[in-house]
Amino acid sequence: MDKGFYELLEANPVIAAVKDEAGLAAACKSAEIQVVFLLFGDILNVARLVRSVKDAGKAAVVHIDLVSGLGAKEVVVDFLKAHTAADGVISTRPGLVKRAGELSLWTVLRIFLLDSMALENLERQALAAHPDVIEILPGLMPKVISKVVQRVHVPVIAGGLISEKEDVIEALDAGAVAVSTTNPAVWEM
Repeated sequence: MDKGFYELLEANPVIAAVKDEAGLAAACKSAEIQVVFLLFGDILNVARLVRSVKDAGKAAVVHIDLVSGLGAKEVVVDFLKAHTAADGVISTRPGLVKRAGELSLWTVLRIFLLDSMALENLERQALAAHPDVIEILPGLMPKVISKVVQRVHVPVIAGGLISEKEDVIEALDAGAVAVSTTNPAVWEM
């Protein structure tokens, strides 16, 4: 794992996940937020969105799967590296995460843990992608977070449905290095 990314997450365990311009503006203004997950945009504005985050002195991580106009081929990672100042990428696709790592971008493999099969496949996906961190959703599962941390020796971010201070504390106590949330109230806790 990229040491700088890990240290940034450890020092700033609440990540602003933004899904619109209003969320982006709020995250950029927040003194508490140092890492921003961009969960929106399109091929025409992604460079501008990343630049907004960078101009605010924060790290920008782009969720490739949620940017309109970007496909599922590895060349989209090359595009982001060449045409934006993104620090990293998020994807549910191990191949894209692996390519981002090859390009020295921070990597987040997003996994939806919906059932025991998803939990069993997690190790295989992590081995294929070699991510810096794994983001598991939903993040309101302290027992599952603990199991993931024990099974996969990759730092874990808990995301999805994090809405209260108690959710943050439980996720961190279960072994997550950070939480991501779209809830601005949680960013300031």
